Amino acid sequence: MDITSRRKRYSEGVLRYHVAYFLPRGDDRMVVAEVLDFPGVVSQGFDLADARVMIASAIEDIAQIHLPNATAADAGLIELLPLSVKAAAPKH
Repeated sequence: MDITSRRKRYSEGVLRYHVAYFLPRGDDRMVVAEVLDFPGVVSQGFDLADARVMIASAIEDIAQIHLPNATAADAGLIELLPLSVKAAAPKH
């Protein structure tokens, strides 16, 4: 299996979350981001790209809080696999 196929297969299994972005209105200058799949997980940024970075961090934080400290006495190796969240503004 070539690298492109492996990357595609891996990306198909990546967890994805629904995030609502509330763009600035009136005197508000911040973009507010709310994870719809985790009520109460909210962040903000100076622009959409910044809000994406901040909400990705909030998702990582909530996952760390709720994940137990996993152990397996007979395992040869235990590691944490990082969850990658693409945090960038779309190109126009």
